[in-house]
Amino acid sequence: MWLTRVRELPVALRVLFLASFINRAGMFVFPLLAVYLVRGRDLSAGEAGLLISVGSTGLLVGSLLSGPVCDLRGRRAALLGALLLNAAGYLGLAVLDGPPWTYAGLLFVALVGMGMFGPAANTLVADLTEPAQRPFAYTVNYIGNNLGMGVGPLLGGVAAAYSYDIMFAGNILAGLACAALIALWVPRDRQGGAGARKGRARPGPLGHHHVLLVVLVSFFYVVPLIGLEYTLPLAVTTVLDESAGLVGAVYTINSVVVVGLGLFLEKRMRGHGTKLLLLVSGVLWAAGLAVIVVAFSLPAILLSTVIWTLGEIIVSVVVPTYVADHVDERRVGTFMALNGFVLGLARLAVPAGLGALWTAHGHRPVFVVLLAAPLVGMAAYAVLRIRPSAAKAAEAAEGAETEGAALPAKAADAQAPT
Repeated sequence: MWLTRVRELPVALRVLFLASFINRAGMFVFPLLAVYLVRGRDLSAGEAGLLISVGSTGLLVGSLLSGPVCDLRGRRAALLGALLLNAAGYLGLAVLDGPPWTYAGLLFVALVGMGMFGPAANTLVADLTEPAQRPFAYTVNYIGNNLGMGVGPLLGGVAAAYSYDIMFAGNILAGLACAALIALWVPRDRQGGAGARKGRARPGPLGHHHVLLVVLVSFFYVVPLIGLEYTLPLAVTTVLDESAGLVGAVYTINSVVVVGLGLFLEKRMRGHGTKLLLLVSGVLWAAGLAVIVVAFSLPAILLSTVIWTLGEIIVSVVVPTYVADHVDERRVGTFMALNGFVLGLARLAVPAGLGALWTAHGHRPVFVVLLAAPLVGMAAYAVLRIRPSAAKAAEAAEGAETEGAALPAKAADAQAPT
C-alpha cells in the first residue's frame, strides 16, 4: 500500500512533499504575470513579453546557485533561501511602482528562488532515502508538484478576479507557510542517504561523466515538454480555432494522468535498468507527438497528452534517481542543480526558437521538430554507457553472495558419505 510506503519515509521528507505541494498550489502569480503586467501595470503585450523573458533568466541563475548553496550551507538553508527570495521578489512586484526595468529585476529575484527550490528538494530526497526508496520518493514528490500545479492557476485566477493584491498575497503567504514547515521539520544537517554512500571515494573531475551525459541528454526530453507548453495553446486557439478554455483540458489531462498513474508506473519500473526506462520514456514521448503530427486535431492533441505524460513521468523520476545513486554525496547538489539548469535552459531557448519557426513556416514544422527531439535523445541514450541503479546493483551483489555461500554447501553435500 502506497500510504504505508509514505509512512516509512523520514518525517522531514513527508513535510517536504507537503511543502512542495503548497508551494506549487500557491504559485498564483507566474501563470498570470503577463495579464498583470498588461492590465495592472499598463504595459504593452510586447513590453510584458520582453520583461518576462529577461526576468526568466532568474530560473537559470537559481538552478546554478542551488548546488553551491546546498553544498556550502546545507539543503535546509537552500530551500529556505529559495522560498524567501521568491516571496521578496513578488512582494516588490506587488507594491513598488517604478519604471518597467524594475519589474524585470524583481521578477528575476523571484525566479531565482523558484529555480533554486526544485534542485534543492531533489538533493534532500537523495540525502534522506535509501536506494530502494528513491524512485518512490521522487514519484510522490512529482505527483505532489503536479497536483499543486493543477490547483494553483485555478486559485490564482479566482484571486486575480477579485484583486491582484490578493493574488500576490496568496503567493507570498503560501511561500512563507512552506518556509515555516521546512524550518520546523527539516534537519539542519544532512542525514539518511549520506550513510548509504559512506566510504565512497570522491572521484576525479571526469568520474561522474556518465551522470553528466545522462543529465545533458535529458534536454531532448525536456524540449517537447516546454515546446508543448508554448505551442498547444496557440494550436488550439489559432489553428483549430477552438475556445481558450479547451487549453485547460490539456493541463487537466496531464495532471490526472500524473496523479492517477504515477504510482502505478513506479511499481512497473522496479527491476528495470535505467537505460531501458529512458528508452521507453523516449518511445512514449515520440508516440505522443507522432499522433499530433499524423492526425492534427483536438482529439489527437488530447490523446497525445495521455501518451507523452507517461514518458514525462518516467524521465522525471529516473534522472534524479540516477544522479542520487551514482554521484558522491558532496556533489549531489551540484548535479541536481545541473538537472534544473537543463529545464531552465529549455524554458529560455525553446519558445523563442519555435516561435521563429512557426512565424516563418507555420505550425506543422514545429511539431515535427518536437517529434525529432525525443528521437535524438533515444539515439544518444542507446549508445551511452549507463550504469545500473544502486538498488539493482545491490540486488545483484546480494544474489552473488547467496550463490557464493551456496557453492560450498553443495560441495560439502557432494563429499558427504552416503
